[in-house]
Amino acid sequence: MPKSSARKVAFISSSLPRKCGIATFTSDLINNVSLSGGKDFEPLVVAMQSGENIHYSDPVKFEVRKNVKNDYVCAADYINFSHVDVISLQHEFGLFGGDGGAYLNLLLRRVNAPIITTLHTILNEPAPHYYRALIDVCQASQKVIVMNKRGIDMLKNIYNIPENKIELVAHGIPDLSFVDSSYYKHKFGMEDRRTILTFGLLSRSKGIETMLSAMPEIIKAEPSTLYIILGATHPEVIRYEGQAYRFSLQRMVKDLGLQDNVIFHDRFVSNEELHNFLCAADLYVTPYLNLEQLTSGTLAFAVGTGKAVISTPYWAAEELLGNGRGRLVDFNNPKQLSDAIIEILKNDPLFYSLRRKAYDYGRNMIWPTIGKKYWKIFSSKRSLALPPGKSVSMVNDEAASILEVPEPPLGHIQRLTDDTGLFQHAKFTIPDREHGYCTDDNARAVVAMAKYYSQYAEPEAMRLFDIYLSFVYHARNSDGTVRNFMDYDRHWVKDEPPHDALGRTLWAFGTVMAKPPLPRYVPIIKDCFDKSVGQVPGLSIRGKAYSIFGMTDYLSQFPGASDIKRHLLTSANDLVKAFENNSNPDWHWFENIITYDNAVLPHALYLAAQVMEDENYLLVAEKTGKFLLANTFTGEHFSFVGCKGWFPRDGKKAMFDQQPLEAASTTMMLRAAYDATSDTKYLKLQRKAFDWFLGNNDLHIPVYDFRTKGSADGLEQSGVNLNQGAESMVSFLLSLLCIVESYSTRQEGRQQKGFFPEMNNGSSIPIQEVIDKSRSRISKDKVPE
Repeated sequence: MPKSSARKVAFISSSLPRKCGIATFTSDLINNVSLSGGKDFEPLVVAMQSGENIHYSDPVKFEVRKNVKNDYVCAADYINFSHVDVISLQHEFGLFGGDGGAYLNLLLRRVNAPIITTLHTILNEPAPHYYRALIDVCQASQKVIVMNKRGIDMLKNIYNIPENKIELVAHGIPDLSFVDSSYYKHKFGMEDRRTILTFGLLSRSKGIETMLSAMPEIIKAEPSTLYIILGATHPEVIRYEGQAYRFSLQRMVKDLGLQDNVIFHDRFVSNEELHNFLCAADLYVTPYLNLEQLTSGTLAFAVGTGKAVISTPYWAAEELLGNGRGRLVDFNNPKQLSDAIIEILKNDPLFYSLRRKAYDYGRNMIWPTIGKKYWKIFSSKRSLALPPGKSVSMVNDEAASILEVPEPPLGHIQRLTDDTGLFQHAKFTIPDREHGYCTDDNARAVVAMAKYYSQYAEPEAMRLFDIYLSFVYHARNSDGTVRNFMDYDRHWVKDEPPHDALGRTLWAFGTVMAKPPLPRYVPIIKDCFDKSVGQVPGLSIRGKAYSIFGMTDYLSQFPGASDIKRHLLTSANDLVKAFENNSNPDWHWFENIITYDNAVLPHALYLAAQVMEDENYLLVAEKTGKFLLANTFTGEHFSFVGCKGWFPRDGKKAMFDQQPLEAASTTMMLRAAYDATSDTKYLKLQRKAFDWFLGNNDLHIPVYDFRTKGSADGLEQSGVNLNQGAESMVSFLLSLLCIVESYSTRQEGRQQKGFFPEMNNGSSIPIQEVIDKSRSRISKDKVPE
């Protein structure tokens, strides 16, 4: 089939009907580029999702789930196979997954069309991961579009982007006539009212309370004043705090007696409705709280329609309202705001001067003009030529590795879960109610679902998370200890044997604090953690290791928590003492026998070394970790210590039964080892540890069942154990999620810096050039379809 002569442009953006300002921007951009390009322009949209169940229409052709890395790789291949001429990226950090939106670079490095990036946010003092992510996006782009002059200076001076790569194109605005507001006020039944408008998706950064505080003085001066707050609450705000902010504003209106002078319109309005509201408004106000807002579509719309605008001096407002086009007032200053509004309402010459200057300035920003500028950029062949050194290979190591692993499955863990919690055991895939539930499994499942939800934002993961967290929460005793075994009739088992449930509970609580699905979980879980952490000194060394996992996560949320630091030091020192008491030149281990979940012990010390900046912890972690690897890695695959005899000092290592728990703890330990040392060999070994599930093991048989999406309970001498219980399924999920997390830290052409860079031995090999290259590939005929 001959290729179409039309210029095919792929837009990577959020897309309507998603309630998002960038989705509206992209829709307007496509419509107005179409006016210029006509039949020579063929758009397609790669729509970024954020968890909502949205049904898209043309020109959306592909959807990317924000936190699913495979989707970015597949989207790049879709774009390449669609013979796209140009890619228009609408960049806002929050649209994309990973630290600072870093997942996006998986897509950008893989596409073979020139990239034009429009930056909707540029940070003045970015955190390191935001700084790196934006530089990577700009380096992947042939052109970078900013919407005001300050953006040019920031890219040049902060991010070192060459000026010849930067284009200035203003935010588009609707092409509306300069009208008298009386006609439109009649349409809304607002005759004889002086109207003030604020519109946009509602969030705390909008500063609406400042305007409400100013309203009593304004009403004294002009009793007919009506303030309209137009727009739905931002979906992300609803996700994290519901309508709490809107309700607080409504209470404020009632407390100030403003019911006759303030109207809320809680809905996402169409362009036509928005135009009518703008035309009905006399004044437009943006009392925003954040200085570092470089663009504002709502403010641009108001200026372009000739409104008298009053605003706080955030960056976009300073430029749009300069030279007498509006009035600026200090942040969070109701007195200045009311004085400015009253002056404009009482001074007709000033009112009309502001309107006229704003409208005239906006003529250069109307969407048809902006559409022409974008079409000129999209049509330019010389400026969009790919540099000679750019690789357009359809495969790179990182992307290939991501596609080789199965997407984390929830089907089997759902089968093992009822409204009480996660069943311990199964007969094949059938939950075995005879053995009931245990806190050990439910705590590890909390960790898995918290990590799953942070990467994939699937509602089902959130539902399971709440079930498991509820079980663990209920397992607590008043003294901070926890119960472990519960029978199917929901009775706690008395006189239960020793267990690690408290340590794993603290691990779960710490994970929730570090990766809370919603901020409201944090104070509840912190209280639980604080009540239980005093029991840690009485735990086994594995219990202390799990507790260290939780304590390091706790400190990531509250770095100054001195009490937690003391408990962490005590637990880590206890592990070091156990090593010193049991090790000799031929036996670098914490006990005189290697038993179960072994890798958690060096793992805990790797974490403690980073948090407490203690090189002795790192030294013991390295000695014990390498000793464990020497006795479990054959050079081709992992052969874990079997539970039928374990591995006593001066004895023989048991080959079977090997348990999934060992693969999971080893995978996670190797990631911690890499974080502490930046030694890329640990990442290679990490993938091999995970591959134990897929058949890279002593029997060359997959432990993970691709048909049931469950994991067998172990590798036995005769084959795999056919039962697929909770411990094995959670172990598989933790391993796979750890692999996915590992890829999220990698960027092309650079190596992540570990906490102890001297452990690198001067290596400068980029991670992606090392991962998987020496790995033994698993034969396809050994993995069930």
